[in-house]
Amino acid sequence: MPFVSFATLRAWPRRALTRLVLAASMACAAAAPNVVTAEERGRDEVPTPQDTPYPGTITLHVDASDTLQGIFRVHETIPVAAGALTLLYPQWIPGDHSPTGPIAMLAGIRLSANGKPLAWKRDEYNVYAFHLDVPPGVSSIDADFQYLSDRDDGFEITDRMMDMEWSAMVLYPAGHFSRHITLAPSVTLAHGWQLGTALETQSESPSPSGDTISFKPVTLEKLVDSPIYAGEHFKRVDLNPGSDVPVHLDIVADAPKYLEITPEQLQAHRALVTQAVKLFGSHHYDHYDFLFSLSDVLAGNGTEHHQSSEDGVEADYFTAWSDNAPGRDLLAHEYTHSWNGKFRRPADLSTPNFNVPMGDSLLWVYEGQTQYWGYALTARAGLWTPQQFRDALAMTAANYERNRPGFQWRTLEDTTNDPTAAHRRDLPYRSWQMSEEYYSGGQMMWLEVDAKLRSLTRDHKSLDDFARAFFGVDNGSYAVKTYTFDDVVAALNDVAAFDWAAFLHARVDTPDPPLEDGLAATGWKLVYTDQQSAYEKQYDSRHEPSRHLYNFAWSIGLTLNDKAQVNDVRWNGPAFKAGVSIGATLVAVNGQNFSTDVLKDAITAAQGGTAPIQLLFKYQGGFRTVPLDYHDGLKYPHLLRIEGTPDYLSEIIAAHN
Repeated sequence: MPFVSFATLRAWPRRALTRLVLAASMACAAAAPNVVTAEERGRDEVPTPQDTPYPGTITLHVDASDTLQGIFRVHETIPVAAGALTLLYPQWIPGDHSPTGPIAMLAGIRLSANGKPLAWKRDEYNVYAFHLDVPPGVSSIDADFQYLSDRDDGFEITDRMMDMEWSAMVLYPAGHFSRHITLAPSVTLAHGWQLGTALETQSESPSPSGDTISFKPVTLEKLVDSPIYAGEHFKRVDLNPGSDVPVHLDIVADAPKYLEITPEQLQAHRALVTQAVKLFGSHHYDHYDFLFSLSDVLAGNGTEHHQSSEDGVEADYFTAWSDNAPGRDLLAHEYTHSWNGKFRRPADLSTPNFNVPMGDSLLWVYEGQTQYWGYALTARAGLWTPQQFRDALAMTAANYERNRPGFQWRTLEDTTNDPTAAHRRDLPYRSWQMSEEYYSGGQMMWLEVDAKLRSLTRDHKSLDDFARAFFGVDNGSYAVKTYTFDDVVAALNDVAAFDWAAFLHARVDTPDPPLEDGLAATGWKLVYTDQQSAYEKQYDSRHEPSRHLYNFAWSIGLTLNDKAQVNDVRWNGPAFKAGVSIGATLVAVNGQNFSTDVLKDAITAAQGGTAPIQLLFKYQGGFRTVPLDYHDGLKYPHLLRIEGTPDYLSEIIAAHN
């Protein structure tokens, strides 16, 4: 087949392209008659998991003392029987909603029995599976390998702290449910480090490279659900004093000064626990640990677990308290997941082991309602003021009023495929392509549901009643209780009779959902002024560097990162129509070196006029001036009370007595 340029292919009619592809396929097949088709290939050779116990206990040790090179050294002893055996490396990681197991970081695999090497072979079609034959008379094998953590960005271990996920440190036998595989785990930390985890310590002992902590045996399911945060500078804070169900904030920090907490900050974090338990009326753990890293080096994180959560923010979370309201909802969000996502879990997300694909169809409940409660509980606990809550919600609402035209072709439910399709990478033209809108789009939908419940019951019942009945059942139980769409509808009808199925379908699986309707139903409306809220100013100055937003999305229709690179252009917005591209670097505005203040001044000066704003971009090795025809001034979102209507929004964030 002759070479055809991509530009030429794009210009060809679809039928011509189809004929070209078919002809090329036939030619390739003729030239290579031994090619195996997809139908002939069949499936991988991994045994299907069965609901039966795996005999014996696997011992698993991780030496995590190499803080300089970030190499985790793993040793396992696995009870076996003679014959074929398949070992799996976890692929589908709970909380990631996608096949993100870092198999590429696995290295140095050596399998042996009685000191003699065993040959292994990776599955031909499944890179997460390793096949071997166990010789007769062998009752256990040893597995040794290294996990090579990222050393360029997103550090998992530094010279002061680490975040260790067991899912990255284990090979396990195929053919069994993860809840039926038992392990005796242990870890070696650098000398003097302390740790936080939901696992229960069995013993501690010094070793040449560090300090070894052995934990009580647990199932593989619980092990993967119980990561470790450890560090040189560590502090454990009691958030539920006097209770027989302890809740701790296990803090690791870059330096001792970042561990200091004021009495007011402590009270707000304790109130978070109080308000969550009052909301759900239950708990589904016998103890809970917020694993909390305060670091400008260790990767930030937010991952839910049943009896703990991985939470990572900037080092000065406590010490620069007045400047960092954005991000304070992280703890509330991940804590809510103990009820919604871990105890109650969508049926298609509950899989027998970590290598069976998960389904994400109900993430608008799992994540969307958790996002809703994360905001509400942050305000109820006093981690946000009511004004900070409203300003944060205004930014979210503005995105769905002005900055998500992608709903013209996608549904909210379709975005639940994004973790698998995009592996949580940053995407170009997010406003059109969209990315995981089930979080904040789901939040806006549940705001409307809450207002509707209050209206239907004359303010006697609310989404709080749904949460208590749906997530708060079986107090003290740890057993996963799955749910379906019909279960959600039935529970809403138990609170207040209504056609909830039609209501949800109109917002979840229909294009152009009315996600902005919830605000008016709560007694507030979205307005725009030329002044940023204090919350948005903090958001701009402190947001994660790789996604740093200088947000002009609601005016000229673009956002910039902290290097002045355009990281989103609102589809069909003013900047898009002018030809501004993702990835371009803004160099100058109207002949002046770029700064956010210079751009703001230019937008203000152009208001009501006719002359375009001249933007100079550097892109792909060249420079280009783009005339931007925009004259409506700066626009930043705020919430304004609708007089004469019930103020449900203030009720939603009121602390429960």
